[in-house]
Amino acid sequence: MSDTANLLDVKFSEDVFLELMPEWKGSEIKIETLNGGITNKLYRVCSKKGDVTVRIYGDKTEVFIDRDLEAETIKKIAQIGISSGLIKYIPKRRVTIVEFIPGYILKNSDFFKGELHEKIVRPIRKIHKSGVVLPRLFNPLSGVKEMYRILNSLEISCPEFDIEGVIKNLEKLSEIANIPESEFTASHNDLLADNFVLVENGYREKYKEPMYLIDWEYAGMSPRYYDLADMFQEILVPRDVEKKLIEHYCEGKEFEKTLYLIDLFKPFPDIYWFLWSMIQHNISRIKFDFYNYGKVKYENAKGNIQFIQDKYSLKI
Repeated sequence: MSDTANLLDVKFSEDVFLELMPEWKGSEIKIETLNGGITNKLYRVCSKKGDVTVRIYGDKTEVFIDRDLEAETIKKIAQIGISSGLIKYIPKRRVTIVEFIPGYILKNSDFFKGELHEKIVRPIRKIHKSGVVLPRLFNPLSGVKEMYRILNSLEISCPEFDIEGVIKNLEKLSEIANIPESEFTASHNDLLADNFVLVENGYREKYKEPMYLIDWEYAGMSPRYYDLADMFQEILVPRDVEKKLIEHYCEGKEFEKTLYLIDLFKPFPDIYWFLWSMIQHNISRIKFDFYNYGKVKYENAKGNIQFIQDKYSLKI
């Protein structure tokens, strides 16, 4: 197969894998298709040589993601011990291969389980406190504006949504939150349930932590409150569950301040992913209802802006 062939358009077979990992030749190989990625194709490949996840980048994902920065990020985060190690990065083939973490992928309902709360927040807290400096800087307001720039550059029109009005709301919230970039920490920035892996019982001795985080495509230096706000806007648990998770995260320090700042950042990820969805709706070949997915995000952002105004008596 030509090394320029698009792997999205071919069946992922043993021969294809061995082109990517020739060092595994001569070993019996098992391939399994993994679920969870909306835009990428994911496969688990295991043999006596190892156990890896192969991610083939989705069509046009380079519009949003710098893969060189992603590969560097994976290397740095692996040092903290809460994520998969990088096995191989093959930009010409649009492929990243990482260590496979055997375990249970969380669902939104798992965030209701009190016995999992510390396990869930521990890897988040570890990355935020790590001191690791990631190669990408992600300012939430600048990120939203960049998504809007991409939307406009592709001449995508969404007149049914007041995008510019909401961005003005976000400008005000960013001013109120007032988190300087010097205080940004290493952050995942895509903490949906699918990106939490609870290690299987039979493998606990091999891994330092019970819970691992995967998929670092959007990671960067960000306000830690944005990272947590993004998680809450993905899992959509009731307020009392949010507070219990934040209590574990804070470990008895600055709970009220942390809750307040997380609330201020909640509209940002929803608008970011709303704009991402409207772009995907127009450019992606994947069969997924990006439009309605994005519409829900937009409505959630508007609801949180109203909540912030009412709860904290802020004029936004």
